Amino acid sequence: MRDLCASSRVHLKGAFIEHIHALNALRNTEHISEVIEVRTKAELDRIDALIIPGGESTSIALIAERCGILDDLRAFARTKPTWGTCAGLILLAKTAIHTKKGGQKLLDALPVTVSRNQFGRQVDSFTIKLASPCLGDEVPFDYVFIRAPAIVSIDDPEVEPLVQLPPGHGQTEASEHGLLVAVKYRNILGTSFHPELTNDTRWHQYFVRMALAVSD
Repeated sequence: MRDLCASSRVHLKGAFIEHIHALNALRNTEHISEVIEVRTKAELDRIDALIIPGGESTSIALIAERCGILDDLRAFARTKPTWGTCAGLILLAKTAIHTKKGGQKLLDALPVTVSRNQFGRQVDSFTIKLASPCLGDEVPFDYVFIRAPAIVSIDDPEVEPLVQLPPGHGQTEASEHGLLVAVKYRNILGTSFHPELTNDTRWHQYFVRMALAVSD
């Protein structure tokens, strides 16, 4: 098994420093050779796996397009291990609803429909402990939601649901049935929450191991 060169940033703003810390914390136990920030196509070409962090999805797309890297990100996400957290999830999706007027550019890589700001404004942020069988143990994970999106429909049978909230969280009728907040599709991991804002690195470990399996 070869080591992984991973990135925790896409060229611009977002909670990338926390992702870097989480990945570096795993370097002694997982097959991670290097963690770098990506700002250019040349840097994108160096890496084996990519994390698109939280932030502002419309701004991420606009700046990436102006800098000439949007199409490169789109091509990368369709073939190589890519994880989108919060805004990164929106950017990866094929369809986004409740976007700003005029819509926004997407990478069109993850066949789901995402509802932007599904959980309300900053003041509506919350944390919830949930058991997560996909992480391989029964210890609950602290899920942090900050102006978070949610996955309101799966648009391809290959998309695997990973985590669903209990009913009652969210701003639409879909919330009554429990919203999906994590899915996996081929080489892509999409999550609504911010695992990098906890001291628990199990989701980063999950992605690294998923990326190594895909790369092999």
